[in-house]
Formats: sequence, C-alpha cells, structure tokens
Amino acid sequence: MRNLRTAFGLLTTLPVGLPEDWLPGDSGRAGVWYPLVGMVIGGLVWLAWRVLNLCFPPFMAGALTLLVWVVITGGLHLDGLADCCDGLLGSAMPERRLEIMKDPHLGVFGGIGLILTFLVKAVALSLLPSSSGWGIILAAAISRWFILPASLLPLANPDGMGADFVSGLRRGTIFVTAILPLGLAFLLGLPGLFAVLAALAAAVAVLGLAWNRIKGVTGDVFGMLVEVIEGVVLLSFVFGVK
Repeated sequence: MRNLRTAFGLLTTLPVGLPEDWLPGDSGRAGVWYPLVGMVIGGLVWLAWRVLNLCFPPFMAGALTLLVWVVITGGLHLDGLADCCDGLLGSAMPERRLEIMKDPHLGVFGGIGLILTFLVKAVALSLLPSSSGWGIILAAAISRWFILPASLLPLANPDGMGADFVSGLRRGTIFVTAILPLGLAFLLGLPGLFAVLAALAAAVAVLGLAWNRIKGVTGDVFGMLVEVIEGVVLLSFVFGVK
C-alpha cells in the first residue's frame, strides 16, 4: 500500500500524503498504480462535469470542470508543460534548453502553451456529449500510463524526478498496467479505440519533439505528455468517430 499512497500523493492533492521515509526510486515503484490513480482522478472530474452541466451553460460548466481537474492534480503536469514549451519550442542548444526548463520563471512560450491547453480542454469539456463522459476517465488514465513506456527513452537530465521515476520503475509493469486504460477503451467501443490511437499519435509527437530537442526525457516531458494526451483524447471524443 506504500506505493499506492505514493502514487496518490504525487499525482493528486487528495489528503493522502507521501510516506515520510522517502526512498530513491519510490516514484517509479509507484508507477504501477499511475493508471488507477488516473482513473480515480478522471472519475472525480467526470462527476464534477455531470453536476456542473446541470447547473451552468456548457462552456461555463466546461471551464469549471477544468478548474476542478487542476485543483485535484495540483497543476503538477501543467508545470511540466510550461517548462517544456519554454525550453523545447524556442531556439537554443540542448544544454541551454535544459537550463531553461529548470528555470522556475514562466516564459512567453510557456504562457502561450498554458493558455492554449486551458482553452482546448475547456472547449472540449463544454462540447463533450453526455454519452461520451467516460472519455474523461480514459483521458486521465491513459495519459498517466504513457509515462511508463516513455521512461524507456534515455534521460536528458540525470537528476530530478524523472530520473527517480526511471530508477524505480520495473519494465514489466508497463504491460500489466496497460490493462486498465486499454480495457476501458475497449468497453467504450470504436470511440475508445480511436482515442487510443489519438493518444499514441500525441505521445509520438511529444516524445519525438523531446528527442529532437534534448535527446531524451525529463520529468517535465512526462508532465507535457500527460497534458497533451488528455487534451487530444478529449478532442477525439468530441470530433472523432461516433
């Protein structure tokens, strides 16, 4: 249960807390629970989305649902997204890109990335049909699962949370943990399978960008991966196959 508590403590603001005796690699060992935690996050967001749509017009309900989403996750992955936008999208050498990504200050590219992400998610949530609400749960679960296979890529930074995650993750869990998001996608039928393909395409794009710019992954890249996949999966349920 230690690893489950660690997963909830890292990925959510729920009153679980992290183990006091933190050990190197704990974040990676907790990776086996990441998709399940994602499903819990998605379930809470889905519940909020259902209730808010009963009380407010669609766009306001979508925006407020996104606010709930950010509160539940503490904006953890948004920080990685902003850092990656600042470091990966500008013009610089790989070493300088990593320095920019470590800088706590928000740059222009980071600010634009956050605004676009908020808009895409808010619009997607406002347009999401009531019959496709479970897509929220799939988006939260499969995006966190993709962190696991992404960790197989070389590390661009030997320090930080990304390195801690990679050091503790057992590769076998990548396949075992895929059961949850893929099983949910199967239950959702053709839209679910289309969402998986969309998530895969988004993952390839993000990881390809990271490889091209810094020759590997970091904890920030994992954060960007989660945010981009969540947005793409939501859009797939809005504009994809019916």
